[in-house]
Amino acid sequence: MKKISVMLAATALISVMATSAWSKTLVYCSEGSPEGFDPSLYTAGTTFDASSRTVYSRLVEFKHGGTEIEPGLADSWSVSDDGKEYTFKLHPGVKFQTTDFFTPTRDFNADDVVFSFERQLKSDNPWNKYVEGGSYEYAAGMGFPELIKSVEKVDDLTVKFTLNHPEAPFLADLAMDFASIVSKEYADKLAADGKMAQLNQQPLGTGPFTFVAYQPDAVIRYKANETYFKGKEKIDDLVFAITSDAAVRAQKLKAGECHLIPYPNAADVPELKKDENLTVLEQPGLNVSYLAYNTQMAPFDKPEVRRALNMAINKQAIVDAVFQGAATVAKNPIPPTMWSYNDAVQDEKYDPDAAKKALADAGVKDLSMKVWAMPVSRPYMLNARRAAELIQADFAKIGVKVEIVTHEWAEYLKLSSDVKRDGAVILGWTGDNGDPDNFMDTLLGCDAVGGNNRAQWCNKEYDDLMTKAKLTADVGERTKAYEQAQLIFKKEAPWATLDHSLVFVPMSKKVSGFHMDPLGIHRFDGVDVSE
Repeated sequence: MKKISVMLAATALISVMATSAWSKTLVYCSEGSPEGFDPSLYTAGTTFDASSRTVYSRLVEFKHGGTEIEPGLADSWSVSDDGKEYTFKLHPGVKFQTTDFFTPTRDFNADDVVFSFERQLKSDNPWNKYVEGGSYEYAAGMGFPELIKSVEKVDDLTVKFTLNHPEAPFLADLAMDFASIVSKEYADKLAADGKMAQLNQQPLGTGPFTFVAYQPDAVIRYKANETYFKGKEKIDDLVFAITSDAAVRAQKLKAGECHLIPYPNAADVPELKKDENLTVLEQPGLNVSYLAYNTQMAPFDKPEVRRALNMAINKQAIVDAVFQGAATVAKNPIPPTMWSYNDAVQDEKYDPDAAKKALADAGVKDLSMKVWAMPVSRPYMLNARRAAELIQADFAKIGVKVEIVTHEWAEYLKLSSDVKRDGAVILGWTGDNGDPDNFMDTLLGCDAVGGNNRAQWCNKEYDDLMTKAKLTADVGERTKAYEQAQLIFKKEAPWATLDHSLVFVPMSKKVSGFHMDPLGIHRFDGVDVSE
């Protein structure tokens, strides 16, 4: 079955390449299929690469290769003295993309900004639940509906956000993928035609590339946006050749069938580095991988049970087997490269005998559970199945039986968010804005239960510290709050923290202008490829 899928993908790629024979084309062998093309509905980097960073733009952007904010659709902004009002001056003359399915009649303006946010903030907005089973998970998990009092059009090129309270990371939040700006005119036309779901299938924005076509699980095709407000890109066509098998991605790269790949198998990296036609970029990842227990389900509702299970996991063995040592064991929910990391936290010691006794002391015996393993490679977990097998063997040593389960990627993300989900799920996170809040509140805050908080864990003391940290811009005070919260996290153990990985991006030496992104995004604006 896998061989047939690979052949179909290859056939589709050849077809796409044939149509671009006389243009400058870059082929990116992506690791998986996007869940959809409306980035506000999702949280996965795979989806962001295919939607927000190709088709869309935001009011403010992160500079290439960093987390510094620069102008995007907004040329400038001002913040009131009390930190509650943000006023943005919009760039004039920005064009929405013209496609086979829609031709805009006006430029981007404040109406598009108001629409893009109000659909996420207001439950009675007709676009709030326009995709069956979909929700604005990121906005909800970050508390935006409670934070943002209003988004107002001052004039066509001025927008004002009024907050209910100061929020230190707010500006950086607006550079994140879920804050991408969509066309209200396009949305209105879809609503009038009774085709609202098309917004998630045929995207249209102001970004560097225009969406052309998508063959599910095979190929996504884009072309350079001729009217991009920052100037037309150097490449004419961008192709995402969806290739879920990391070994196959490496083979395609070496064969010249793609120019750049994400998330190679750790064992393949040394060979790729030896290839004189390739360059392998690498940097420490702003990431964490974890095993999240469902803390609302017995016996995982007891911290002593979760701590006992954590003691049974040989995390160094996972680092050695899955990453060939190109990662470090994690003890905190944020990576050591991030400010406010609390190095004083003591990790659970790997001790199967102590773990077995602790389970017995907690009254747990003959425990059977499920461990969910991701079906795709991610920077923080290259092979979740292998990690799950190691955890399965570790838990067997203390008398716990494990069934390993998985699902297709979009379904995996959806089902793992369910508060009634059974067992423990392997997942992880790459930071979206360089702020600790993006890990510690987004993944573990009470607002994120049923969404990004896969542990379904809500702790008032911890949550109060998250709120305290966001209400002040004083980095010293914020650091103290996050350091204290990490101690609570470790005591409560909603996760088994697994690793922080190095990230590798192998690419052809024909590629220039590509920058590794600490936020884990693969951006192709500013990238060129030689023949």
